[in-house]
Amino acid sequence: MKKGSSNLILLDVNVLLAVAWPNHQFHATAKRRLAGSSDRWATCALTELGFIRLSSNPAAIPTAKSPQEAAALLGAMIRDPLHVYFSSLPSPGARNGRTVFAKLLGAKQITDAYLLWQARRHQAIFVTFDTRLGALADSPSEVEILG
Repeated sequence: MKKGSSNLILLDVNVLLAVAWPNHQFHATAKRRLAGSSDRWATCALTELGFIRLSSNPAAIPTAKSPQEAAALLGAMIRDPLHVYFSSLPSPGARNGRTVFAKLLGAKQITDAYLLWQARRHQAIFVTFDTRLGALADSPSEVEILG
């Protein structure tokens, strides 16, 4: 999907991993997306924890680091002046939070739907490599699928 008009993007965990790890199959694509862009890019507790978890898992990253090292790497990344942190994570059980789960087909989409809702709440575009997320969006401009 094409980039929308927002100048704020929420990076999915898969994009954070691709940016950080030169041996990631989509490293060049992720770096190209952010290079030269004036877009502010965001993370939240869920994406940051996912990054640390996967960066310290040798099954996901062959050159995995310890959780402490992965957190330090993340810390270096988010010192970027274009970085924004979404500190407010509303309850998924709240009345307007429950509606985000209406389009889900299964349990594996729960976190994705919540992150998409976060992007929507902050008027950001959710940037991911996951092609299935387009079906969860209310409009094509809510999600930018890299590939």
